[in-house]
Amino acid sequence: MNSRTHRSLDRLHALGVALALSVVSTSIVVANPPSEGKTTAYEESAQPVTDSWITTKVKADLLADTVTKGLDINVSTVNGVVTLAGRLDSRAQVDKAIAIARGIKGVSNVDSKTLTVKPRN
Repeated sequence: MNSRTHRSLDRLHALGVALALSVVSTSIVVANPPSEGKTTAYEESAQPVTDSWITTKVKADLLADTVTKGLDINVSTVNGVVTLAGRLDSRAQVDKAIAIARGIKGVSNVDSKTLTVKPRN
């Protein structure tokens, strides 16, 4: 298998994971309809976003993005602070990954000290 085919399969896999995550989150909303006086899926929730939700959302968005290599980035979240770790091919990929993480609701800060660019041979 050539590298182009491999990259295409990686992207297809990433999109599949992102789609699966969105189906699961949609199923949770549908399976738990709002009670009287509670918010609905399209209204703003007063409940805070959890660290595990933030991690899942950041990873899904990184996987779905065509610039970042979501499979090469480790994501963890503690108290709303997202830590990105890994080695990417370019500074543009690093910058895009940071921007994606910062754009997720509930993220208070992004620690990208361990997200680096691979040295060129």
